[in-house]
Amino acid sequence: MIAEIVEGFVYQEPSSIYTKAFYGATCLALLCLALWEFTGKHLQYSKFWNSGSKKSKQVLLPSKIGMFILYAPALIAGISSFLLFPNGDIRFLMLKSALTIHFLKRDLEVLFLHKFSGFTVLETAVIISATYLASAASMVYFQHQTQGFPEPSIDLKYVGVVVFLLGIGGNFYHHYLLSKLREKSDKGYKIPRGGLFSLVICPHYLFEILTFVGISFISQTMFSYLCALGSALYLVARSNATRKWYLSKFENFPKNVKALIPYVF
Repeated sequence: MIAEIVEGFVYQEPSSIYTKAFYGATCLALLCLALWEFTGKHLQYSKFWNSGSKKSKQVLLPSKIGMFILYAPALIAGISSFLLFPNGDIRFLMLKSALTIHFLKRDLEVLFLHKFSGFTVLETAVIISATYLASAASMVYFQHQTQGFPEPSIDLKYVGVVVFLLGIGGNFYHHYLLSKLREKSDKGYKIPRGGLFSLVICPHYLFEILTFVGISFISQTMFSYLCALGSALYLVARSNATRKWYLSKFENFPKNVKALIPYVF
């Protein structure tokens, strides 16, 4: 019964031992990223760029360059998907568009919106950039593999568009609020105000999760659902670490402000 319900939300994709191995490796990689955050082994960017052990040959990138590198390869993959797979159904077009829009937005924010301080460790930039690139390229590939297969009996693609737009809109709005906390010469951190910051310290992460959920609803492949779940687990852990960081740095940080989900977590 449960299996039949689940099958209604997911494409019946061509299956092979290689596909199953790739899914398993993806789950393991995303789980490791989340576990690292939960156990305090943070990926070294943003306010955690100088956390963890200091390696003598550690390469540091200016935050703006490091953050741009995070998203640029996945953006190139999104743009390239229109050239590599010019044909396909409306769902395939919507997926390619959503991925490209998401990573284009992130790089434009890096270039024109965010105000940075500190550095990004090159190793971290490579890990995250490779993860985004592999996720975006694989989502496109597995969606291409579904062409000609019957649609899922429960069609979520238009719901996915709404959730996706809500996600990128809310994410951009809270990134905008964060950018207004600093003057050009200001390198310090402040307690964020406005929007959902009165309820959670990472509303931009909450909306980023919605973005990936929206993409998974547009796609409705097992791989896209795994990516959404993995991203959510990582951002849950990262938001928890961020709340602990603010509590340690600001004595007046309001204790009722949660990490990610208003009134809950």
